[in-house]
Amino acid sequence: MTKGQTGARRRAGTAGNSGAIGGDPPTARAAQLTASPSLAAEQAMSGSMPEEAGIPGLRPPGMHPPRFMLPRMPQPRTWIMLLLLVVAGALILYPLAFLVTESLNVGDPQVFPPEEVGWLNYADLLEEPRVLLNTLLVACIATVLAVLFGFVQAWILTRTAIPGRARLERLMELPYYMTPLIGALAWAVLLGPKTGLVNQAWRTLGFGSDMFDVYSPWGIAWVMALFEGTVAFVMISAAMKSMDPSLEESSRVLGASKLRTALKVTLPLVAPGVLSATVFVFAEMLGSFAAAFVLGIPGRYYVITTAIWQAALSYPPDYGRAAAMGLSLFGAMVITLGIARLIMRKGSYATITGKAFRPRAMEVGALRWPLLGIAWGYIILAVILPLGALALTSFQRFATVIISQMQFTLANYETALAMGSLAPAFGNSLLLGIVVSTIGVPVIGILAWIIYRARLPGAAAMEFVLMIPQAVPRLVFGLGLLWAWINIPIPIYGTLWLLGIAYFTVFIPLGLRTIAGVVLQVDPSLEECARVCGASWGHQLRTVTLPLLRPGLVAAWLLIFIASVRELGVSIFLMGPHSKVVAPAIVNSWLSASSELSAAMALLQTAMVFVAVAILFRVARHVRGAEA
Repeated sequence: MTKGQTGARRRAGTAGNSGAIGGDPPTARAAQLTASPSLAAEQAMSGSMPEEAGIPGLRPPGMHPPRFMLPRMPQPRTWIMLLLLVVAGALILYPLAFLVTESLNVGDPQVFPPEEVGWLNYADLLEEPRVLLNTLLVACIATVLAVLFGFVQAWILTRTAIPGRARLERLMELPYYMTPLIGALAWAVLLGPKTGLVNQAWRTLGFGSDMFDVYSPWGIAWVMALFEGTVAFVMISAAMKSMDPSLEESSRVLGASKLRTALKVTLPLVAPGVLSATVFVFAEMLGSFAAAFVLGIPGRYYVITTAIWQAALSYPPDYGRAAAMGLSLFGAMVITLGIARLIMRKGSYATITGKAFRPRAMEVGALRWPLLGIAWGYIILAVILPLGALALTSFQRFATVIISQMQFTLANYETALAMGSLAPAFGNSLLLGIVVSTIGVPVIGILAWIIYRARLPGAAAMEFVLMIPQAVPRLVFGLGLLWAWINIPIPIYGTLWLLGIAYFTVFIPLGLRTIAGVVLQVDPSLEECARVCGASWGHQLRTVTLPLLRPGLVAAWLLIFIASVRELGVSIFLMGPHSKVVAPAIVNSWLSASSELSAAMALLQTAMVFVAVAILFRVARHVRGAEA
């Protein structure tokens, strides 16, 4: 066939196939009409549709418009995705609507809907600013300490050649598994006034007063910083691993010392990671409840979260004030995140360029031993010392460091395991962790695919709605869920069903961020190849998408499981007599002045998390080995 014949056939095919979408219109006008069926239909109905580029004008009266003008019905999988999106959005926005409504209630706080509305609850917060100032003080101190811990650890373990840094980097995960509640209990055992192990030893040496009092804003900030320092470490170390080491080497060649290089070169280049860590940690500190509860209540030092707890559980309960404080905290978090985004947008922090480089550690000579000591020092303070204090306390009848007075026993563990409410609490926590993570990960994975891959209109708004629980303290969100589900004629309040729904709702941002990182790394062309080869959506999902997303899905399962097992804030308002979980049970034991029993319960919870993590890591290693 000659070139002219080929061109003629192409033109004939174009002219004779007026309804085809897949043609190649040669003019911009045809492209506009083809890409916009609504515009084409409008012009066709008005009689203004031109005969150009192989697209005919009006057809004779009574005939249907061209085929491409008719909208296609969504496929079943699209309906499923949209349904999941609507349900997830409703689970988040519905409790928030109750929070907003209750915060404006200035009538009877136990009547809903409110008899009177106004701004009195918000005005009362401004008239009594002490709680707000306490919250800001603790959050600022804890954020500075946590970011300092995270930056120093990240620099030592990613930029210097110290012995065993790979093992130390793995150990940095342990504070996350322990939780601030366990850390607060441990440091209360260590530094509590009069009864703390360190203060007992101090008085034994002849000193009349306590060495430290952990029931203070400094004690609260110290514990919060230790257990959020690992979060700052993860975020800052990721930025340091992406930095070209030749920049630091150039500074050293020009005569700068290691310290000057770290301050003048490394710190400015990792500013995005440091800023992100600072904002995230500050938001976490504002909404922290466990450490502030364990260490603040004995000293009557209240922050917003503990003041919300007191207002909601007092008699009569002041739900309006509690909701107003919670929404004020939510507003502060949103403003903080907005400022951080504005700073990041105006700055220029590009360090990854087209030039290839291999991250390598810097030789520090004799300094490697002091740096190794600093790295191990954080692990000791955040993990080894707290666990050691809890273990020593849990095996004694009365906690003491005076050897002659020690009475070792297993009675605390026997009591913990024999308690009628504790054994079900452990079982419920384990069941909720498994069910919420197993059901939640596939659902959140589909949500992540919808937002970051399906390119649906309004994806940014969908992402914003699904990320709202990250900015609302879980204690506050639990309060909203309490009101929301009490007003629904479905008897699930006080059951594991409501706790499961609540856990899934508040952990959507955690799973979404974890899975999104992997979704964005998968090239869409891999899925397109499967579709071109004739694979159905289900076959493509099973054979292409899921294997590629497996690392992110496994990580999300692990994180959601751990978060569910250790959850405290949401559980306090939602659990009932037959749906007790571990974290509130430990707090109740602590409030009953039994530090020895609380220590045993805390270690049992920690052991449960560690065993689950070890099993999951072993399974993941086995799967990777089978694939290899």
